[in-house]
Amino acid sequence: MYKELIISIIVVGVIILGNIITQNNTIKSVNEISGELENLREIISKDEVDAEKSKYKMQDIEKVWEERYEKMAYYIEHNELEKVETELTKLKADIDMKEYTMGVENLDNCIFILEHIKDKTALKIVNVF
Repeated sequence: MYKELIISIIVVGVIILGNIITQNNTIKSVNEISGELENLREIISKDEVDAEKSKYKMQDIEKVWEERYEKMAYYIEHNELEKVETELTKLKADIDMKEYTMGVENLDNCIFILEHIKDKTALKIVNVF
């Protein structure tokens, strides 16, 4: 009787600890990428956009995304991550084509999806049931 209780407590503890670790990583990743996207928005929202600066910033965002994607792919649905990847690809194409108004729209969609991922993975009563 006591063995089963101790094993059950250990299993539940490991599950909760794992959730805390993955949730902290998700929050950190989403905040970092969203912050980079906000910086890009400031660059492409100006009246006269510096095309080179926006391309370099987009390359930085892609590097950060690749690093974070590798870790988040272990525990987040690939479908959700692919949505972010798609929006980043659209954003890069818009910057290359100098379609900055469409770029801002895709940037906003990307931030929205990232926030959705963060909310979806949070340990809340709503998400449990």
